Amino acid sequence: MENLSNTSEKKLDKKDLKAVVIGKGPAGISAAIYLLRAGFPVDIIGKDYGALDKADKVENYYGFAQPVSGRELIDEGVKQAKRLGANVIEDEVVGISFEDKLAISTKSRKFKADALIIATGTSRPAPNIKGIKEYEGRGISYCAVCDAFFYRGKKVAVIGDSDYALHEAMELSQAASQIILLTNGKKPQVSFPQNIKIEEAKILEIKGDDKVNKVVLADKEIDIDGIFVASGVAGSADFARKLGLQLNNNKIVVDENQFTGNPGIFAAGDCTGGLLQISVAVGEGAVAGTSAVKYLRTLL
Repeated sequence: MENLSNTSEKKLDKKDLKAVVIGKGPAGISAAIYLLRAGFPVDIIGKDYGALDKADKVENYYGFAQPVSGRELIDEGVKQAKRLGANVIEDEVVGISFEDKLAISTKSRKFKADALIIATGTSRPAPNIKGIKEYEGRGISYCAVCDAFFYRGKKVAVIGDSDYALHEAMELSQAASQIILLTNGKKPQVSFPQNIKIEEAKILEIKGDDKVNKVVLADKEIDIDGIFVASGVAGSADFARKLGLQLNNNKIVVDENQFTGNPGIFAAGDCTGGLLQISVAVGEGAVAGTSAVKYLRTLL
């Protein structure tokens, strides 16, 4: 007779599971360190030095007899994570979605994750355009993957000029009949497909009745069914919206374990609000990393 015990599925090993950390600041690196020391592979994706790039002298962080710059502090943290085995990628995250696992898209590739930690610092403010706040949820959206379905066969605009705007426009192209890129007075930083019309004039106002129906530019008015905001780079609030996470004043809501409420997704540091200090970010990162370790162990 066949030995049925040999037909059972192979048990997962730690190396079969992966965590992705978005952000290479104190919170992200701290979380990664705890995951790495627990034996889980970690990809850390970070584009720049964030808010600490402007910190010339940090004097209130434990362990440094002399002041240290924000850049030095991040560089040393990255070196520590690399020494423990982290894969550190300098790239910009432009999208997150659910597939067979969590899928994190950057400008150049896609990463799969069993656990995700968002540690991207403070969110960027919405563009200062008249009407944008008034029509949020009434034709103004910040998430193409969430809301493209509602604009099937309709004419929509994307506010932005970079890779993030390109990513959102491509998501919308699966549904909308026409897409217009509004750069708000800037030159596009990347190339857009020819079927996307580009308007470089300054945006003066967004108008509508119950919903958005018009955008007023410096040189013309355009009838529109919806507007997607994707200016600059994607921030923590953008990621939260794509994942259906709860926000409070553009900060990601977490519990005492830095858990967002969505399985396998945690957040730490300035993106969750509170006291915006390096020491707090490191502590929250440690909690998020430990919580992610506990979650991943349940999958083994």
